Amino acid sequence: MDTEALRTFVMIARTGGFSGAAERMGRSQPAISRRIALLEAELGMPVFERLPGGVALSQAGEALLPHAERVLAALEDASSAMRVLQVGEGGPISVAVVGTLAGADLAQALKRFAEQFPNVALTLRTATSVQVSDLVRRGEATLGLRYFEDPSPDLENRACASEALVVVCAPEHPLAQQKVASLRDLKDEPWLGFPPPEGRDERWSGMLSAQFLIRGVAEVPFTAVDSLTAQKRLVEAGFGLALMPVSAVAEERAAGSLAAIAVVDLAVSNPVSLITRKGGYVSPAAQALIEALTA
Repeated sequence: MDTEALRTFVMIARTGGFSGAAERMGRSQPAISRRIALLEAELGMPVFERLPGGVALSQAGEALLPHAERVLAALEDASSAMRVLQVGEGGPISVAVVGTLAGADLAQALKRFAEQFPNVALTLRTATSVQVSDLVRRGEATLGLRYFEDPSPDLENRACASEALVVVCAPEHPLAQQKVASLRDLKDEPWLGFPPPEGRDERWSGMLSAQFLIRGVAEVPFTAVDSLTAQKRLVEAGFGLALMPVSAVAEERAAGSLAAIAVVDLAVSNPVSLITRKGGYVSPAAQALIEALTA
């Protein structure tokens, strides 16, 4: 099976159409169409269903897609291994990370790594936990940092330090810098938090509700806000409380724009997992970065 045909097939699946794939790959649409026609002739069945507004994967396409992605990821592994042989410890490393983890601690770790390996081209992109796994699985990211382990058999998980969560409020809130016995004492407060991504649950998005549920509180006043920065600004303005990573609010607490409420019966954290593709090539520099992030 021709690798360029597989690459074309995967790009069409990601962009949702032949024209989008042609633009991304820098090729003409007829050339893209010919590649797919040859692939479908070889398979003896269509990989796409042609629709008025684009294309959708056929049953055969759905079955082929994960295998095609793994083939292309393996080819990228081979290329990476050869580049490392050519340039020593250099070569590109792409890190996919959940946005809320891209704080000062990670920045410092990456800075130390860049100083140790100046010839390594290091790139960073943010995504949800599920998207981080997908990027690593497809070979678009060398490694990923996400919340909770991914049980997929094609990924390896390495535990990182868990990220503690804290209840934050505006400095003017009556309970700012105070202590309460239980989270139940805050059930009537307005809360801000992340919505669950549609069809793809980010387990952190349900953390707050779960903590209230185990204390016998079925519902709390809740506003879904899909940006951590927006949540912080709204909390600062007094629109509610939020459960946030300690590292994400360290600067605001130091500056006095956010305050914390100590909750005696609340000790929660998000486990952080570093993921790589099982059996994927890991360069010496990438291994050094993995060890630094999991130390």
